[in-house]
Amino acid sequence: MSPARPRLLAVGVTLSAGTLLLAGCSGSSGTSSASKDSIDYALPANFTPNWILPIGTAAHLNTNNISIANALWEPLIAYDGSTGRIGWNKAGSVATTADFAADNRSVRITLGDRHWSDGKPITSKDVGFWFDLIKANKAQWAGYTPGKAPDNWTSFKAEDARHFTITFDRAYNPQWMLANELDAITPLPEHVWDRGSPEKTWTYLNNAAKNIGSYASDPLWKTLSGPYAVKSFSTAGKVVLTANEKYDGGEKPGIPTVNLLPFTTADAEKNALRSGSVDYGYIEPTDLDQKASFTAQGYEVRPWSGWAITYMPYNFNNPSMGAVFKQLYARQAIQRSIDQTSLAKVVFNGTAVPGYGPVPQAQTSAFLSRTQKDNPYPFSTAAARSLLTSHGWTERNGAMTCTDPGKCGEGVATGTKFAMTVLSQSGSAVTDNMMSAIQSSLAKTGIKFSIRTAPVNSVLSQTPQCTAGQSICKWQLSFFGTAGSWYFNAFPTGDSLFQSKGGSNFGSYSDPDVDRLISASTTSGSDRAIQDYSAALAKDLPVIWLPEPDYQISVVRKGLGGFSQDPLANFHPAQWKWTG
Repeated sequence: MSPARPRLLAVGVTLSAGTLLLAGCSGSSGTSSASKDSIDYALPANFTPNWILPIGTAAHLNTNNISIANALWEPLIAYDGSTGRIGWNKAGSVATTADFAADNRSVRITLGDRHWSDGKPITSKDVGFWFDLIKANKAQWAGYTPGKAPDNWTSFKAEDARHFTITFDRAYNPQWMLANELDAITPLPEHVWDRGSPEKTWTYLNNAAKNIGSYASDPLWKTLSGPYAVKSFSTAGKVVLTANEKYDGGEKPGIPTVNLLPFTTADAEKNALRSGSVDYGYIEPTDLDQKASFTAQGYEVRPWSGWAITYMPYNFNNPSMGAVFKQLYARQAIQRSIDQTSLAKVVFNGTAVPGYGPVPQAQTSAFLSRTQKDNPYPFSTAAARSLLTSHGWTERNGAMTCTDPGKCGEGVATGTKFAMTVLSQSGSAVTDNMMSAIQSSLAKTGIKFSIRTAPVNSVLSQTPQCTAGQSICKWQLSFFGTAGSWYFNAFPTGDSLFQSKGGSNFGSYSDPDVDRLISASTTSGSDRAIQDYSAALAKDLPVIWLPEPDYQISVVRKGLGGFSQDPLANFHPAQWKWTG
C-alpha cells in the first residue's frame, strides 16, 4: 500500500504522508523499437497513467503520473535517486541553488536561465503562482499534511525574476526541507494557466486534467519546461512522449520517442518480454529461475531496489491482544522469531534485504544508525521462548499462556493465550510463502499465528486507526507490503508512520520520546537526530520489521543505459540512452 507524499506500495496502491501506490493498467503489447529513436517501456500491470497535471490529488497518486508530469514540467528541485545516489539532481531541476539562512528559518532560491516551450522565461512569478495555488487549495492537494507545507511556509517574496525567498515558521533541517517539502514545488506557466484567482484556476486545471483524451490536443498542456511533450495519451493508458525541441535544461532527451505501454496482468507483460516486443519490462522474484531465458532474448536482468521499509503494524488498541502488544518483551519475542535472513534468501530469491528499523537498509545512507544496522534482536526462537517464560508465560496445548499475570504485564489477564491473527494482502505467492514461514517460526516460540487474506484495498479499509471500543478495532496485525510497505521521500522521516496520531500510524503506536525524536529529525541540522530516531525504533519495535523487497526486477534490453534506477520508484525517460 502507499500513502500520499511518501508511498506505501503493495502490488500496487497509494496513500498519504507517504504514498500508497496502486498498480493498475490495461492490456497492451508493443512492437520492439525498430530503431534507436524510440523505446518501448512496459508499465507495471494495472498501473494506468490517468493524470497530467503536475499537482497530485488523492485519486491520482499513481507514481507513473508523477514521472510523466515531471518529464513535461520540471520540478523546482528534483531530489531523487536517478543519478545513482539519493540527492539533488540539479540537471533535472529549474532551480540552481538553494541558500538557507544561518538560522535555517528561510531559503533563498535562484532559478536557472530557463524558458517555457513558447519562448517566455521561467520566472519567480511562475513559482509564486504554484505557491498561491497550493496555499488556497491545500486540502485538495495530495501532498498536504496539516502543519507541514504549505502551513509552515509563512511567506513567499520575489526579489527579481530569478530569485525569491520562502520563509518558514521555525528552523528546519535543510536536508529535510529540500527533500521532503521544496521538492514538491513545480513552476507553472502563469501566463497561460492563470484564471484570475487561485480557486478558479484550481477548478479550471483539475477539470481540464480529467479529460484524458484531450491531453495531446489541448493547448493548455503545450506550454512546457521539461524534456518531453505528449504526442498521444489514451484512456487505456498508452502514452507516447516526444522530445521537446525547445527544452533548454540540463537533461536533454537521449531517445526522441518514448512509448509507455500498459498491461492488464503481469503475465501479459511477461509474454511481451518473451516475444521481445518491449525494451524494458519486469518479472517477479519467483521468475528468477527463468533468468536465462530472458538473457537469451537479449535482455539484462537488473534488480531495482526501493527506498522503503516493510513491516506488519500491531494494533495496540485491539481489545484482546493490545495489552500483550504493549509489552516490549512480547514484541521482542515476536521479532526474535522472524528469520529475516532466510526469508530474504529463500522466499524472495535473494531480491530482498533484512530490515531492522524505520530507515531503509537496501541503500547506504547517513540516516541509518549502528543500532538498526546491527540488528538488536537477532533470530532465535530459543531466546524468544525464554523471554516469554521469564515473564509469566507457560506453553499449554501448543500455545504460550499467561500463568503469572504479575509478570505478564499490565492488562494481561491469567489464561491469555499468545495467539494473533494477521490480515494479509492476497494475490502474491511471495507474500503467502513469507506468511507461512513466519507462522512456522512463531510456532517454535509457542506463539499461534493465524493468517487471513484479502485484496490490498480491503486490508487497508479493514485495519484502520481505531479505539478499543470500536467494532472496526478487532484487527490485530496487518500486512500490505508485498512490494514494500512504505516508500519514502528522500529524507525518511517518520512523522506520518510513528508519530502519535500520525496519518498513517495504523496501529496507534505512541511514545512521547519518539515524538520528540521525530520532531528533532525534521528540525535539527544534524544527521544525529534521525540516527537517534532510527536506533530508538529499532529497539522499541512499533511494528514487526520484515525484509525489504526490491521494488521490482527489471528486464532491460542490452544496449539501453545512461541511467540509474531510482530507489524512490520514479522513472526518468530523459536519462535513457541507447549505448550500443
